[in-house]
Amino acid sequence: MNIDNLQKAQILAEALPNIQQYDGKTIVVKYGGNAMVNEELKKAVMHDLVYLSTIGVKIVLVHGGGPEINRVLDKMNIESKFVNGLRVTDEETIDVVQMVLAGKVNKDLVCHICNLGGRSIGLSGMDGSMLKCESADDVHGYVGNVTEVNPDVICEALDNGYIPVISTIGFDENSHCYNINADTAAAEIAGALKAEALISMTDIVGLCKDKDDPSSLIQKVYISDTPALIAQGIISGGMIPKIDSMTKALRQGCKKAFIIDGRVPHSILMEMLTDEGMGTMFRL
Repeated sequence: MNIDNLQKAQILAEALPNIQQYDGKTIVVKYGGNAMVNEELKKAVMHDLVYLSTIGVKIVLVHGGGPEINRVLDKMNIESKFVNGLRVTDEETIDVVQMVLAGKVNKDLVCHICNLGGRSIGLSGMDGSMLKCESADDVHGYVGNVTEVNPDVICEALDNGYIPVISTIGFDENSHCYNINADTAAAEIAGALKAEALISMTDIVGLCKDKDDPSSLIQKVYISDTPALIAQGIISGGMIPKIDSMTKALRQGCKKAFIIDGRVPHSILMEMLTDEGMGTMFRL
């Protein structure tokens, strides 16, 4: 579809109230899934983040990197094991996780943002004592639950005009590195920053009454309604811990949280800068 200059101007004019709403506010974006492994989608996501930063939104990008970790483990002939959807992370695996997340994946994203004209800096949850952890359980090895968040280094980066790109690894009091679920890390960071919004990019359109029918998308959910939605089976499986993380972020001071479809180019802009949005918004 071709859009003439008048239509472009009208689109920008209609977006103005939403732009003003987010001016100077902090948005935490959890990034992973198909949007991370597809190069065209990755470029679209980074473009959106640079655009939002340029118009005055403070962007924090929190990323995982499961597919890249799997690829490197395969090359090293180390078997990937999962229990209840979480990677079993022994001493050999955590070394690879740290190398891949804090190294290659993180720096690739920083370079994408910089090449699009943005200012970005790569961080991990170990930098600035950002994410302190303890072992989640005796099954998953070096998989961590966050016990403390220190957002000072994030705030310093934002105050100096940078987009902090954060890999989801943390550490404990014995200096052991831990792999942290990306949804969990993003929610903890959003809560600590009292962010205006937490946006989780996923491989689904949002929360639907019928998971097989995208037209049954639920556009707004109040956290108080989630127990009933779980009882009805509308929220189930891997969606339960994702929404549990969002609930924690909201209760810690994040204003709202979104699940959006990361497979759609420019989905972040459509959610934030249009009245219709495109995913599911969660509020207290």
